[in-house]
Amino acid sequence: MKRVIMLVAALAISAQAFAQAQTGGISPEVLQRISRGYSGSASDKALRNALAGNAINVLATNAENAPMIDTHFSDEVKTKGITDQKSSGRCWLFTGLNVMRASVIDRFDLGAFTFSQNYLFFYDQLEKANLFLQGVIDTEELPFDDRKVDWLFSNPIGDGGQFTGVSDLALKYGLVPSEVMPETYSSNSTSQMSSQLKTILRQGGLKLRNAYDASGVRALKGKKSDDVSAKVKAELQRVKEDVLSDVYRVLALCLGVPPAEFEWTMYNSKGEFVSSERYTPQSFYQKFVGEALDDNYVMLMNDPTREYGKVYEIDYDRHVYDGHNWLYINLPIERIKEIAIASIKDGRAMYFSCDVGKFLNSKKGVLDIANYDYSSLLGVDFTMNKRERVMTHASGSSHAMTLMAVDIKEGVPVKWMVENSWGADSGYKGHLIMTDEWFNEYMFRLVAEKKYIPADVLDLLKQTPVRLPAWDPMFAPEQ
Repeated sequence: MKRVIMLVAALAISAQAFAQAQTGGISPEVLQRISRGYSGSASDKALRNALAGNAINVLATNAENAPMIDTHFSDEVKTKGITDQKSSGRCWLFTGLNVMRASVIDRFDLGAFTFSQNYLFFYDQLEKANLFLQGVIDTEELPFDDRKVDWLFSNPIGDGGQFTGVSDLALKYGLVPSEVMPETYSSNSTSQMSSQLKTILRQGGLKLRNAYDASGVRALKGKKSDDVSAKVKAELQRVKEDVLSDVYRVLALCLGVPPAEFEWTMYNSKGEFVSSERYTPQSFYQKFVGEALDDNYVMLMNDPTREYGKVYEIDYDRHVYDGHNWLYINLPIERIKEIAIASIKDGRAMYFSCDVGKFLNSKKGVLDIANYDYSSLLGVDFTMNKRERVMTHASGSSHAMTLMAVDIKEGVPVKWMVENSWGADSGYKGHLIMTDEWFNEYMFRLVAEKKYIPADVLDLLKQTPVRLPAWDPMFAPEQ
């Protein structure tokens, strides 16, 4: 009898513990209470019927904001031609090259002109492959479930990026005109090639870690001789180069072989012959761009989750292993606007990135927080500010474009315009117009020339950067 009583008591305790463990679930009582969020009233049923056959954006469109925004701008950088990244995440590359293109067209009085995005994309993918493989080598002594190792294998390669990639790649490999290395199916639609490259690299990463394990060095716990170290490094380098050879082959098949030299004929804006010369990619870069991008440009950020007036650097956020990590100065939005206006007034476009999907009316080509009224449609309050949206991953920089116009009234900017890379038929003649209120909420990054940046801001670069991990929320590359 005593054992029975004890068993019953144990079962009671177990049942109580189970009940306590389940208190976080949705019980019938909780379900009954929360279901009151939908009353089934006539207005609820009407909304439900409407939403059953229509997109939320369509029904949330604010009729009071229907008229097209004024398309006049007080200050505008003149550009020629709209580019199209098509089904790829290369906005960062198109934007970076378009910033340089605007300056080249102005300096040399050219007609429609573009740099080859495909040429630099080839080396971007090759360099990112090396960055991953060398990262695997650099973390060889860490366990496979270490967060950095896991992050590397989760992100072996991609087609997104940011301005330091354009800078490092152009300085290392030069540039060519678009007609010298034109787009291909795989450069315009990167997903299938990217999928194959990811598999090749993950497979190669495992080979590197297996080669390191096979060397027996891990068992020595760091007490290896210089001779052993040299042999292991040589073997890992051999494995890495074998994998890179496979990557190069895939890139050459899908994107073409980058030219070592080429002949290019230049015509002015009137279509008149100017010159016909033979170039290497480096000599073309030196003649038409010339400047050291890494020395002349500074990335600025408006990230309200971190302290302003500080310099930050994100680990592994680069395109080239021996290049530069993404480094930025975090500033209040007002300071960034001052710099942007100074650059536009002097005729210099800028690399700009934002959360482009928020409140975008793609037909009009307008970004305005008044475009859609989700609260009235859904009966839900959306109360997060910019800082809270970034903290919770509800917002972040997703797309890069070329900032090239501002409309100033009574000394205050009221709207801005960017040249996009979604084709001439998208948005407003290939552009997007954003209200200043939208700019405040969803603008994140700006790359400006040093000559437009005040001395007190440039002085911040003397700081030792705060180093952030690769998985920081602000890492997300522009697509």
